[in-house]
Formats: sequence, C-alpha cells, structure tokens
Amino acid sequence: MNKVVEKPKKYSLVERTPAATFEEERLHRKQRLAATFRLFSRYGFDQGLAGHVTVRDPEFPERFWINPLSKHFSQIKVSDLQLVDHDGNILIGDKPINQAGFVIHSAIHAAHPEVIAAAHTHSTYGKAWSALGRLLDPLTQDSCAFYEDHVLFDPFSGVVLEAEEGRKIAQALGSKKAAILQNHGLLTVGPTIEAAAWWYIAMDNAARAQLLAEAAGTPKPIPHEIASLTSRQVGTHKGGYFSFQPLWDWITEAEPDLFN
Repeated sequence: MNKVVEKPKKYSLVERTPAATFEEERLHRKQRLAATFRLFSRYGFDQGLAGHVTVRDPEFPERFWINPLSKHFSQIKVSDLQLVDHDGNILIGDKPINQAGFVIHSAIHAAHPEVIAAAHTHSTYGKAWSALGRLLDPLTQDSCAFYEDHVLFDPFSGVVLEAEEGRKIAQALGSKKAAILQNHGLLTVGPTIEAAAWWYIAMDNAARAQLLAEAAGTPKPIPHEIASLTSRQVGTHKGGYFSFQPLWDWITEAEPDLFN
C-alpha cells in the first residue's frame, strides 16, 4: 500500500498584492472607506452629524477622502466620498463636510505620514468610557491589542473647531494606534483603511467589555508581561487588516450598492 504523503498545511493568510496603479489603489481605498461607513452604521456608530473616517489619497498624499456631512453612514456610496486638502478645500464633491472632522483628521494626516486612515465617531461605549478619563486595562485577550498602544487626550475643551486643538490631538497620539478623547470618544488610525476601521470596532468592543466587567465586580487585569506578549500577537496592523476581511465580505454581499 502506497504511503500517502500530506503536504504541509499553511496557517497564514495571504497578503494583498500591491496595486499596479494609483487609480487601482484609490478605488481600493474608497471602496473600503464606503464599506466602513456601512459597517459603522450596522454597529450603531452613527450619532447624528457626528463621526468621520478618512483615507489618504495614494497619488496626492496631502489630500484625503472623507464622508459628506449630509449623508447617513448607512447610505454612503463610493461616489459620495469627497476629496479635501489640508487647507479645507473640497476638491471633489459638492456637499459640506464636518468641520471638527476636518480639523482632527487634517492634523493627524499632516503630522503622521505613515497614517493612511483615521476613524472617529461618537459610539455609545466609546463615549461612556471616555467620560472616565482612563486608559483601557488589559482585561481580555482582545483588549490587549491596545495595551501600551493608546493614549488619553485631556481635558475636553469643546467641539474641536480650531486647528491648534487638532494639532494637539495629533501630537498626543504620537506613534500609537488609538486615542481616548476625554468626554468625547475614541479615535483610531492605521497604515490601511482596513486596520483603522477594525481597530475602531475592536476598541469600542474593549470599552464595552470593561464597562460590563467593572459593573459586575472587580476585574482581574492580565499581568504586564503577558499583556505585552499578547499585544504583540493580536495588536499588529497586519492583524487588523486581516480581521477586517470577513466584515468586508459580509457588508459587500449584503449591501452591494455601496460600490455605486
């Protein structure tokens, strides 16, 4: 009887092939950005006119794509996205944009060239946690993704409408993937739109888990050494990119009109 030789199994996901042209990469980013808004609506991150996600243009890195102020997240399509520059000029699109969103995202994109995308909304659990003025603790494997990789920006000084306030947020963020804006909400960034979007969903979930744990009793944090190890295992931007993929498949199958 012939012996069956099994091929070695591969337990890693295949990374995306880089785009061949600026146009191809631009379409990739805009499609994922539109999908992010649809997903954020499904998660309930759509409080009135608040909330904005941006992605840097691949050909003109001093410009970025953002959602129009007058469009609900659940209805945003690729064709609705607007292109703006750091001076606030709307280069593509004919609708107003969120002024606070422009101030925050413009400052982050200008100060951190490695940041391709940034996300901020007024999610319920993110707002609730931000009111405590504390960093998240490493209470679960998932929350370890943010261990020593997020900052607290305080104090709250009103709606972010001044450029200097945006620069302060960008400076406070430093090289971290996320920030808790005290009495305001959460903000995440990434080297891909997929990572930035996933980290926002994951951070809001971590805030919810800690609020529930503290309401039920006294949580037991994961020790520093283990939390640091776990952060290196689950907190990479590549991991954030791949974690977004099932959501991409789900939302694009459920809502294919976002490609319009």
